[in-house]
Order: sequence, then C-alpha cells, then structure tokens
Amino acid sequence: MTAYRQRFLELALRADALRFGDFHLKSGRDSPYFFNAGDFKTGATLAGLAECYADALIERGIGFDMLFGPAYKGIPLATALALALARRGIDVPLSFNRKEAKTHGEGGLLIGAPLAGRVLIVDDVITAGTAIRESAALIRAAGATPCGVVIALDRQERGAEGARSAADEAADALGVPVVAVATLADLMAFVGDRPELALHRDRLLAYRARYGSSPG
Repeated sequence: MTAYRQRFLELALRADALRFGDFHLKSGRDSPYFFNAGDFKTGATLAGLAECYADALIERGIGFDMLFGPAYKGIPLATALALALARRGIDVPLSFNRKEAKTHGEGGLLIGAPLAGRVLIVDDVITAGTAIRESAALIRAAGATPCGVVIALDRQERGAEGARSAADEAADALGVPVVAVATLADLMAFVGDRPELALHRDRLLAYRARYGSSPG
C-alpha cells in the first residue's frame, strides 16, 4: 500500500470518518464498515484529506484545467483540494453547483469560475453514480469537458448493472478515469496490519465475498 493510502486510512479512523460495526446502507446492504467524508470536519483533518487526494491525482497523472465539486459534499472537498494543489504550485480554478438555481443576484446554478477546458470532478464516493453523471452533464452543457473523477474511497462493490463496481460503471458511462484515494482492497490490508482491528477482518472478507465487484 502506498504511503498516502495508509495516511488516508489512518486519518479517516482518527476522524471517525471510518467506522466498523453494523451499518445499513442506502443500497439496502448491511455493511460491517461505514465511511463518511462529512466527518472530516476540522481544518486539520480536511487539509490532511486534501493532501491525500492530491497525492492520488499526481500519481495517476491525469491532466486537468480546473476542479468541480458537486453539491454538497463535493464543495468542501474540491475547495480543500484546490488549496492543497496551490501549495504545490498547481493553481487551478474552482467551481461548484447549487442544488437549486438562484433566481436573484447573479443567479444560476454555478458558483466560482466558469466551467472551461478539462474539468476534474471531486467527490467522496460513488454509490449509484447519479451525482457524477449529473455533474458531467452540467459540465458538457457549459461547453467544457469532464476529464476524470477523484473520490476518497472505492468500496469495490457490484454496481447496479452487473458484476462491475459502481466506479467502473461510472468510468465506462462517462468515458473518463475514476481515481480513488483508497479501495476496499487497501482497507483489507490496513485492517490486517493492525491487531486492534483484526476482529473485523472476517466480516470484511465475508462482505467482499458477497458483494465484491469483478475487475474492470
């Protein structure tokens, strides 16, 4: 496991954004773990998370001209990532959307820089892929091009359409790469290396056996 993935999982555990137990997910599945990027709720934890996003992007080598954060969780994530990139000398514009169009003042759905060029979508996870597809449609409608998606965690579970993961389905549907800071496979390795988490490993293995996706 790369250093930034290890750092991300340790940070998520400390921030209580990664928890183990019994959780009923929106998908209807009962999961032995839960990840919520909304629990990165201090300046220090959000800054640490953004550095992990930046590391993942730089390792993957995706070219982009600006960032887009889908409302709502994508907004602070994209903002924090823009700051992390700026600290590395990569200063890019940032845009995000409203859930409902504003009818007064400047109006419209978008806040920040106009959508232009190659736009990287920044979000927390991909569940059904709906928010990502809506974001891509908004970007294309503005005359820009979605060039990729970066998320915190790929649960590597079967999506709605078959044996592949929701992230793979979204990548195929949009024709762009999806970069995850960490995956379920990384989480399994992380748990296996920490004695205090070892009791969760069997349940994670059973969950992966039941719901795990097939590659690509």
